[in-house]
Amino acid sequence: MKVIANTMRPGHALEHEGRRYIVIKHELILPGKGNAFIALDMRDVSTGTKTNVRFRTGDTVERLMTDEKDAQFLFAEGDLFTFMDTETYDQFAMDRETIGDKCEFLQEGMAIRINTVDSAPVGITLPTTVVLEVTEADPVVKGQTASSSYKPAILENGMRINVPPHIASGTRIVVHTENREYVERAKD
Repeated sequence: MKVIANTMRPGHALEHEGRRYIVIKHELILPGKGNAFIALDMRDVSTGTKTNVRFRTGDTVERLMTDEKDAQFLFAEGDLFTFMDTETYDQFAMDRETIGDKCEFLQEGMAIRINTVDSAPVGITLPTTVVLEVTEADPVVKGQTASSSYKPAILENGMRINVPPHIASGTRIVVHTENREYVERAKD
């Protein structure tokens, strides 16, 4: 279906010049002079080669529909992440580049959705939230209220986020996977 190029986001699939691509990065560029344009970093579905294409904000592109299937994350080995299709029990691997920064949230046994184009895996959809343990956080400062400020913390996956002052090292918290923000303390 034809859509305006401005609506394309990472993970979307499109057809351009007879080839099928997955959008890796989307950037709106507003030059000082002239009209705004969209820069898309894309990866060819069949060959894996990357390309950068620019569209005017009003241009239309042919968006491809991606299929989704349930899968389970098994393990990571270097830059390869191995998954299992939960219907057929087939195992397949995706590289870190294909998954992008979502690989930071993957935990062994996690149920996810695999996005496919022509039955080739092109990306993943994570659960909305994940539970992670805080490995490093500043100590609680007396007199500081939970609503007044946040402090930096490092999670078990190495990610840095801001948490309320009452969160200490060893606490398990819920983190939103899309915006990478603290949601709440995990219920045990």
